[in-house]
Amino acid sequence: MTVPYTAGLFTTADGPRLEYRDYAPAGALAGTPVLCLHGLTRNVRDFEELAPRIAGLGRRVIVASQRGRGGSDPDSQPERYHPGTYVGDMLGLLSRLGIDRAVFVGTSMGGLMTMITAAHAPQVLAAAVLNDIGPEVDAAGITRIQGYAGKPMSAADWNAAARYCQDIHQIAFPRESGAEFWLRFARRTCRETADGHIVPDYDPAIARTVAPGSSALTDLWPLFVALAPIPTLVIRGGSSDILSPATLAEMQRRKPDLQVVTVPEVGHAPFLTEPAAWDGLRGFLAQN
Repeated sequence: MTVPYTAGLFTTADGPRLEYRDYAPAGALAGTPVLCLHGLTRNVRDFEELAPRIAGLGRRVIVASQRGRGGSDPDSQPERYHPGTYVGDMLGLLSRLGIDRAVFVGTSMGGLMTMITAAHAPQVLAAAVLNDIGPEVDAAGITRIQGYAGKPMSAADWNAAARYCQDIHQIAFPRESGAEFWLRFARRTCRETADGHIVPDYDPAIARTVAPGSSALTDLWPLFVALAPIPTLVIRGGSSDILSPATLAEMQRRKPDLQVVTVPEVGHAPFLTEPAAWDGLRGFLAQN
């Protein structure tokens, strides 16, 4: 589905400018706007297929690249690369766009941002979607991410970049062996430099979020508990190494009305366009 969007730049309270896309609802307005929040090393392009689908349901959709990613400015003070900072940025963006409340759809780090919002600005959160993330992050997944996030990579061309992406992320998408899928993956997550090399499309300093001892990985259960009065859907990759079955079961115990969808044969993290994920998300948005 092709849905036009307005591209813009938003200047944060402490300086960096963020790129964002504003998708108008297709047809009659059918509900609260949706804010899509990407994962650690991603950017607005992570939702280039999902955002038009949601807009096709009659929802306004906002997608932004967090500072240090994509077309957003890097931060001269790397210690500000933290989900709490990003939440402040997003609240400022929503205010700038005249949006008082939104459904947050957060993938991985974006889900952490969603939980932080529930704890500190619940009036903004109409409903929450946590994509393959919870208040406990499996050590195996963190170790895997630490193995590539922020590490130097330079590919000679897009095909080499696609092979690099496949080497790292095949574990999450075991059924995807076609060159087209991985080339599309590379173009979402990498950029071409002035000398023609392909590199990851983020400031390597963002990896401090997953460094050993990072405050972003401390006890997150109080943040999840803040979602108690907020309609919430968790989408888990069936083979996720970030959100374990045990953590998900405890989330359901603490929040009995939690809605859950499992995406078979996908790891961390679903793109949310997979049939099971999309059906669950579409149904949840129809309720909220």
